[in-house]
Amino acid sequence: MPTEEALGVEISARNQLRGRVTAITLGGVMAEVRLEVGDQELVAVITRSSTERLGIKVGDEVVAIIKATEVMVGKV
Repeated sequence: MPTEEALGVEISARNQLRGRVTAITLGGVMAEVRLEVGDQELVAVITRSSTERLGIKVGDEVVAIIKATEVMVGKV
């Protein structure tokens, strides 16, 4: 996967997780994209048009960029 520098893109989000798409569920407007990040699953809901425009397919390597105002932490 190209780096930000290779793409000529700089973003402020520091939480970037590389993963592989394991499933995509398309709805009318939105799409649920399931990623395998290490031994964890991450589920993202993005617009269907973004999924199609980016050409995201099961098996693709992608980067989940997390920009949040709040993060909860739980003790296991």
